[in-house]
Amino acid sequence: MTQVTQLSPQSILVLGAGELGLPVLRNLARVVKRVSGSKISVLLRESTISTQLSEKKLEIDELRGLGIQMVAADLVNDSIEQLAEVFARFDTVIGCAGMVAGRETPMKLATVALKSGVKRYFPWQFGVDFEVIGRGSPQDLFDAQLDVRELLRAQEKTEWVIISTGMFTSFLFEPVFEVVDFENDTVNALGSLENSVTLTTPDDIGTLTAEIVFFEPRFRNEIVYLSGDTVTYGQVASMLEHVLGRPFKRNVWTVPFLMQELEKDPAHHIKKYRAVFAQGRGVAWPKAGTFNERESIPVTTAEQWAKKNFANK
Repeated sequence: MTQVTQLSPQSILVLGAGELGLPVLRNLARVVKRVSGSKISVLLRESTISTQLSEKKLEIDELRGLGIQMVAADLVNDSIEQLAEVFARFDTVIGCAGMVAGRETPMKLATVALKSGVKRYFPWQFGVDFEVIGRGSPQDLFDAQLDVRELLRAQEKTEWVIISTGMFTSFLFEPVFEVVDFENDTVNALGSLENSVTLTTPDDIGTLTAEIVFFEPRFRNEIVYLSGDTVTYGQVASMLEHVLGRPFKRNVWTVPFLMQELEKDPAHHIKKYRAVFAQGRGVAWPKAGTFNERESIPVTTAEQWAKKNFANK
């Protein structure tokens, strides 16, 4: 890994401390030790900060122990003006709150970032390459993400960085996604067995995001690609056979079939995602040329993840 000296101090605000926010915060707290004068804060609802729920309380206590400051605000219910006042106190804002209130939130937060005058904004776009997918895809949420990109590109005051990660590795194996059917030992390939998907774990995204934030020369107004692994659905089936020591059937859900399924249930988010991934555009890129590969930062492959999580499946 490139060890960079003379890094500029930054005051950083992370929006949210969930599945991605926690790894980002933990890794920023680690990297910030190399950069004197930098501070990390996290924006959470007041009810989360003062929670007595044991699991969440443990996380809040952990973040405090890492020296991370708590900032109380509500991304959904606070106004653009209220949130802009909060963002304005920081150099860098990193969106890790996901689609907290549907398709309007990404544009609201991008508007807040520009209004606040924050120097650099990382929008919640930790996922696929929306521009390659294009407008009018089966997943209408992606059009909202394209609106955010257009807004950011149309101005020059706030720098922006988009981190494209592909799918969270665990999601490929989620029962609700139905691509991997463990009950029937079947992989349901989206589109074809040769279609690829890029996978990165939230922990790896956290590690790499922290490095990207402080990387020199500084990333400005660009998309940075990550990949823990880029695999075809056929390779996923072979990998599971290798890890679990039993055969997996290979089935193909074609684009017409998945579009028919979506027509029957047009509001079904998982069916929207399956149809987009089956089209095979903008959902995978080679590992070669990614930030982690260029900087020789180790990441988790699909097989390593499966070995760790499916030892007894």
